[in-house]
Amino acid sequence: MTAIKYIELKTGYHNDGPAWIGKVKISRSGNTVYFNDHAFQKWNGCEGNYIDIESGDEYWISGVKRDGRDRHWAGNGKIIIDEKIIPEYLKITEEEEIDRTRFIVKYIEDIFPVERINKLLNC
Repeated sequence: MTAIKYIELKTGYHNDGPAWIGKVKISRSGNTVYFNDHAFQKWNGCEGNYIDIESGDEYWISGVKRDGRDRHWAGNGKIIIDEKIIPEYLKITEEEEIDRTRFIVKYIEDIFPVERINKLLNC
């Protein structure tokens, strides 16, 4: 299953980490999320709700908000949004265009490392 999600790096940044909105792949169990050549598992950490399986970094991953305010109210910085999902994102937020003061539009390649992570976890 795929979905549009908000992903923010928390480790080392608190609420100002790099952030993305893009298409993710979700495992059948729903416990693993794949995005941008990373794999994340659910986690009850200090800052995040997911942990990068390979690096151990904490991330916050959530569905996108209808009001378009995905970053924490105390956070700063632009969010990178995948240009491929903009039409779907605009439907969710009911906006007509992307606010370039809040977003950086980039192409994000859909790399979902399912096989690599399965090998890593099943050794």
